[in-house]
Amino acid sequence: MTKDAQNIIYQTPRLYTRRLVGTDLTALARTLQDPLAMTAYAHAFSDAEVAAWLANQQARYREPGLGLLAVCRQSDDRLIGQCGLTHQDFGGQQVLEIGYLFERDAWHQGYAIEAARGAKAYAWGLGVTECWSIIRDTNFASMNVAIRNGMLVRGRIVKHYYGLDMPHLGFSVRRRG
Repeated sequence: MTKDAQNIIYQTPRLYTRRLVGTDLTALARTLQDPLAMTAYAHAFSDAEVAAWLANQQARYREPGLGLLAVCRQSDDRLIGQCGLTHQDFGGQQVLEIGYLFERDAWHQGYAIEAARGAKAYAWGLGVTECWSIIRDTNFASMNVAIRNGMLVRGRIVKHYYGLDMPHLGFSVRRRG
């Protein structure tokens, strides 16, 4: 899918976001089926899990402006990752999370922080007063993105996923003014 101003949710100098569509399955699989990119999830996804992931994001879009979005480069319209706002549970508290996940070819180029800052600005525009990022305690790259996005550690929880106990840190930033 190419860039269409009507479909853009938010954009940054190098990136734009849009809702994920069915033709994005192959691009999603580049990330979701990469064992290294999916280390925080403890497994690479099957084809069925990729399809379910897409369906879950599309279901989230029923609440306008929310859900993980396709992150595309402005220069070539290539989908390189996902970033967006989702409702999450953090130790019994409902929070709005800025989530991000990028394919390995897009790592170490500043795309994650650029997209996450764009998501934060988008959230502030929606009137949100606090955004979170819930990150596995071994995912130092994602923690660095959260810190660079102005977030501080606010707590720790353990998620149970695929039979594993996975400690996570909750980072958040509060809107000023």
